[in-house]
Amino acid sequence: MDDLVRQAMAKWPNVPDCYGWLGLDARGRWYMRDDAAQQAGAFQSGQMQAKGSHVDHEKLKAFIERNYASDELGRWYFQNGPQRVFVELENTPWVWRVGSDGAVQSHTGLAAKVQSVWQDEQGHVYLLTELGLGLVHTQDVACIAEALEYKAWTVQDCHWANLPAQFGFVRSPAVRR
Repeated sequence: MDDLVRQAMAKWPNVPDCYGWLGLDARGRWYMRDDAAQQAGAFQSGQMQAKGSHVDHEKLKAFIERNYASDELGRWYFQNGPQRVFVELENTPWVWRVGSDGAVQSHTGLAAKVQSVWQDEQGHVYLLTELGLGLVHTQDVACIAEALEYKAWTVQDCHWANLPAQFGFVRSPAVRR
């Protein structure tokens, strides 16, 4: 977490939390969700107008990613100064990039070690690491397939709807307030 964020938290300890305004899609992209996007439906609905505006400003993305964390209830948030901006997750709290050498990196740039591999009923592949569960980026499925073929990892079955309870995260913190 940034030092400026820690200082702001100490200076203003009672700022209310923010819900529904930030989303993370299944490809590790951030979206700002204004009132119109929130009224268009749930972030997870797949409707483009419900996603909001893609965050493409590199410094803002980097700030969000440096200050991305979870609370004791499994809700993921961006610590924006003294305010927690809870994140709507399209799928999982992490999106993994997998290199041809099997190295795994999060959408925020953190390196991770694979503990187990999971596949849901739709064929989506997930990696459990010391950071938590994340979806493998669609562009890296071939790397996972190769690792599985060479027995570097074995895959276990899972159900998409059960992932939050099984791995301790919340897709929509706004619903669970």
